[in-house]
Amino acid sequence: MNKHGLLILITSITALGGLLFGYDTGVINGAQFYLTKYFQLDAGLQGWVVGSALLGCLAGALISGALSHKIGRKNSLIISALFFSISAWGSGLPSFLPESISLLVVFRIIGGLGIGIASMNAPMYIAEIAPAEKRGKLVSFYQLAIVIGFFAVFLVTYFIGNRLTEAENLAIGWRQMFWSELIPSGLFLAALFFVPKSPRWLSLKGRNSEALEILTRIHGREKAQTESEAIIKSLQKEVEGTTTNYLSKSILSIIIIGSVFSILQQFTGINAVLYYGADIFEKALGFGKEDVLKQQVLLAFVNLIFTFVAMATVDKLGRKPLVYIGACGMLLGFLLLGFSIQQQAIGFISLLGVLIFIGSFALSMGPVVWVVLSEMFPNKIRSTAMSAAVAVQWAGNYVVSQFFPMVTASEVNHNNFWNGSLPYFIFSAFIAIIILFTYKYIPETKGKSLEEIEAIWDK
Repeated sequence: MNKHGLLILITSITALGGLLFGYDTGVINGAQFYLTKYFQLDAGLQGWVVGSALLGCLAGALISGALSHKIGRKNSLIISALFFSISAWGSGLPSFLPESISLLVVFRIIGGLGIGIASMNAPMYIAEIAPAEKRGKLVSFYQLAIVIGFFAVFLVTYFIGNRLTEAENLAIGWRQMFWSELIPSGLFLAALFFVPKSPRWLSLKGRNSEALEILTRIHGREKAQTESEAIIKSLQKEVEGTTTNYLSKSILSIIIIGSVFSILQQFTGINAVLYYGADIFEKALGFGKEDVLKQQVLLAFVNLIFTFVAMATVDKLGRKPLVYIGACGMLLGFLLLGFSIQQQAIGFISLLGVLIFIGSFALSMGPVVWVVLSEMFPNKIRSTAMSAAVAVQWAGNYVVSQFFPMVTASEVNHNNFWNGSLPYFIFSAFIAIIILFTYKYIPETKGKSLEEIEAIWDK
């Protein structure tokens, strides 16, 4: 296999962690539509069932830095694949297990641990093996896999939901939706044994000859030698200086910038739409059950198409221009949705607003955040710093997922002024903040090696 083919294969296998991320977080959308009615959950418990996995994601992200540093990116991903499989099996509550919301939550948290570990290690691993000129596109494979996971699970839940009657969906349909994840999780687990270890992790552990061998297989001997020397020089600079102080102004500022950029991805409201899309279409926009599932597939399709657009442009236009374009689109989409709901003019404009928002997110903050996080941190602190940034993102995800149904159901949201539109105006305010924050604090990293990006922070 040639170098390009090998790079694509390794990237694709690693990106399956993103597919499981998308599948696991997307399956709750279709499943909760039925299990909420089956268990007769109120808004608070509904938010807890959906948001509980995010606590696992937060915990997984917090431990992923130390785990990745100790056992490597590859072995960390293998552990995440095991968590995905256990969660998929248990979340369907097999007949010999008690029908308990608490038990369901436990298995959702286990799945969250898998997501948290994979969401840090997969894009970081891809960034560490990718050549600078292709890194944006290759790391975007991770976001593409997330979107494919969402799209695939929406098709699966649509198929299951329409194959069964309402009563059958309430009894068994939502269980089958969870169990369907066993197929991609098993594939991910098996395929991971065929990818090499990260060359930068190997160099971090002093295994430079092994790192050079892998770099040679991926990039060719001449380029591999140059990159290996740059990696070693970067690591020696850290080692020869004082012990890494994560609370120092220079390092802490990088971690804070990455963490704020990361959490702003969640405060766009993307996962409110993806997790609660069925409820939005049914309650806010007045669609029936069959229409709800069709609109969900449409959302996933738009998400997929615009992710391809981002992949084609991220290494040409750059990271920051995509954020600006996408943020303006997201703002337009939610303002259309918000004003149409506020004015009780629900219809085509409302649906168009949702689609513009989804497409704009897929074009920008979806892939770009993962690209920037995977490349902005210096070699020596990358695993720890990215772990912190991803953990903050999952904390933000939990906040949105837990409180969105509560804000939606609140009396304030349903007064004569907001008429159910309040959440979308809140999200719009955060989208405006993204534009300002990106302009002031996010460096353009297009075409630079990881070591060249590291030098930006030294200026």
